[in-house]
Amino acid sequence: MTDLKAITVVPGKPEQVQVSDLPDPQPESGTLLVAGRLLGICGTDVDIVDKGYGWPPPGRDRLVIGHESLGTVVEAPAGSGFTTGDLVAGIVRRPDPVPCGPCSRGEWDFCRNGQYTERGIKELDGYGAGLWRVEPDFGIRLDPSLGDCGVLLEPASVLAKAWEQTDRIFTRATWRPTVALVTGAGPIGLFAALLGVQRGLQVHVLDRSDAGPKAQLVTDLGATFHTGDVTDLGVTPDVVIECTGHGPLVFELAEVVAPDAVICLTGISSGTRTVAIGLDQLNKAMVLENTVLFGSVNAGRRHYQQAADALTKADRRWLERLITRRVPMSGFADALHKNDDDVKVVVDLNT
Repeated sequence: MTDLKAITVVPGKPEQVQVSDLPDPQPESGTLLVAGRLLGICGTDVDIVDKGYGWPPPGRDRLVIGHESLGTVVEAPAGSGFTTGDLVAGIVRRPDPVPCGPCSRGEWDFCRNGQYTERGIKELDGYGAGLWRVEPDFGIRLDPSLGDCGVLLEPASVLAKAWEQTDRIFTRATWRPTVALVTGAGPIGLFAALLGVQRGLQVHVLDRSDAGPKAQLVTDLGATFHTGDVTDLGVTPDVVIECTGHGPLVFELAEVVAPDAVICLTGISSGTRTVAIGLDQLNKAMVLENTVLFGSVNAGRRHYQQAADALTKADRRWLERLITRRVPMSGFADALHKNDDDVKVVVDLNT
């Protein structure tokens, strides 16, 4: 047994982020042993470290962080469907132990009692280690052509679910959307745009700033990039994927969409701003225009597979440009806070 390196944190105590020496993961019957390759960083990690969101495993005060994973299979049990050398990413959420109805059917992203667990977030160690284990049912084999871009799977899965649910809502009528608006051009917004373009939609992306590579990334997808106020865009979207979590924007969107539109909320804000909203007018507009407003979070296994298929179809060179900075494990704490030109920051688990 040797020691391995892992990024461990105490939620809410940023000064206690460290690279720890831990024992190798214990052999578990039927699990894959995976050599960690890359770890993606997102806002959830910031919330865990800086704001105390997140829960270590029971009886411990430290959590191995990391839920955006990529690794290479080192050991695969017979009949697992995996072989040594496979490129793999791990699913984040696990069903609750009761289980509730959705969890019992593999829809843990719709857990109804909140007793689910999550790798690197809630009561389970994450993927921020040089070696980790995962059950075959919670591992996703990736096309080897993706290479390091496979680390983008988890955030892409969140948008795969958002689009799947949006598509389902549109089956309430015979017409289909042609114009999509994505608000926010961070990684989540860029994946929303990618999946919209792959659906053949005319995609517009609105962001508060055109600094850094975001505008060019949107343009190179074949979408249109905008800054400014949503009410001044001159665009009447049939569908909106909202990725900023900016509360006031949500109400503005309801006023600019086409009749029968669908607005999907994927962003979460930590702000506490208060604004005056004409709720009666908003209610009237949404009722009379058949507008649907709904939220979407996390992803089920089928969404990970949908995301894997979407990434495989995407331009590999475009995906590579999303990874704008790589840091060693010791640089995790600094990498939580993005530079102006960052899109996706990843940790090299081999350094």
